[in-house]
This record gives sequence, C-alpha cells and structure tokens, in this order.
Amino acid sequence: MTTIQLSIDESLLTEVDRITQSLAMTRVDFFRQGLKLALQKYEIKLLEKQHEESYARLPMLPEEIDEWESERVWEEP
Repeated sequence: MTTIQLSIDESLLTEVDRITQSLAMTRVDFFRQGLKLALQKYEIKLLEKQHEESYARLPMLPEEIDEWESERVWEEP
C-alpha cells in the first residue's frame, strides 16, 4: 500500500468527518470507497461511450427494433 498526501478544503473535510462519524468509518476508508466508486463510474462511462459509438457506426434496423416492441409493454398482473 502507498501513502499519499491530499489537500482538501476545510468545509469539505468537515462534511467528510460528519459523514464518517455517522457511518462509524475512518476517513481513509471513506476516501478509498469514494475512489473505487469514482473509478467504477469512469469505467461505466467509457463502456457507454463505446456502446453509443457502435450504434452510431451501425445503427439498428427498424425491424430489429420492432422485434422487441412487445417487451416494452408491461401487462397488469
């Protein structure tokens, strides 16, 4: 594990301390969890961009869309 130094606004640190106290966790755990979530969000955005670019290069044909039309309609139980 590597140690890093981080500068943070006082108001943001106060908020972090308030939340970590209510969650009974340490600042370090809070920051680690936040960084993991940020990395996951970044990966999802990359995948969404690839998906969008793929459909832009090769859009679905109308008959492919119609094939799934019945799946969009939810019937009452």
